[in-house]
Amino acid sequence: MKIGIIGAGNIGGNLTRRLTALGHDVSVANSRGPHTLTELARETGATPVPAAEAARGAQVVVVTVPVRAVPDLPSGLLDGAAEGVAVIDTGNYYPQRDGRIAGIEDDGITESRWTERQIGHPVIKAFNGTYAQDILDRHRPAGDPDRMALPVAGDDEAAKRAVRDLIDELGFDTVDAGGIDESWRQQPGTPVYGLRAGAEAVRKALAEASPERPADFRA
Repeated sequence: MKIGIIGAGNIGGNLTRRLTALGHDVSVANSRGPHTLTELARETGATPVPAAEAARGAQVVVVTVPVRAVPDLPSGLLDGAAEGVAVIDTGNYYPQRDGRIAGIEDDGITESRWTERQIGHPVIKAFNGTYAQDILDRHRPAGDPDRMALPVAGDDEAAKRAVRDLIDELGFDTVDAGGIDESWRQQPGTPVYGLRAGAEAVRKALAEASPERPADFRA
């Protein structure tokens, strides 16, 4: 599968490592340019590209940048992507880092719905509450009693299925967390955020979430 990763921080870097190890054709970009990704490319075999080219031909695109940086992504970012491309949003809104975002704070829309509106394409919310090191260290084969489950939210059922299949290949179970308007259940400060557990515990944590944004995650 051809996969584009936009953002080469902890999550983006470790997804690059695992996805290339699984044989996927990965293009990776960051805000500083391809020349800063030579070491990651040498380690993984991924292709470093400008952000505007990361989605070219991709069947899956991972957007893993700080929320404040989403509006600065290149316009037409997904124009060259494969038909039906699934876009994964791993982002979280941290006001202390991102500044106050009125659409999230005042309008009450979920973080991923806000991101959708910025990039002009539906997204699938996944990996936002996953520890980056767990991507490398905690993957397990299907059926393993210690296999972790990750919540996955999104409105496009075909894209959600593609993402869930990819996460399964990475070595994790998934739980359908509903549509993007329900993705507040996995935002920072909720019971499932950072939870290392199986599918049953993840479902329970999603059900126990409150729609009120915790004070620590408000500007």
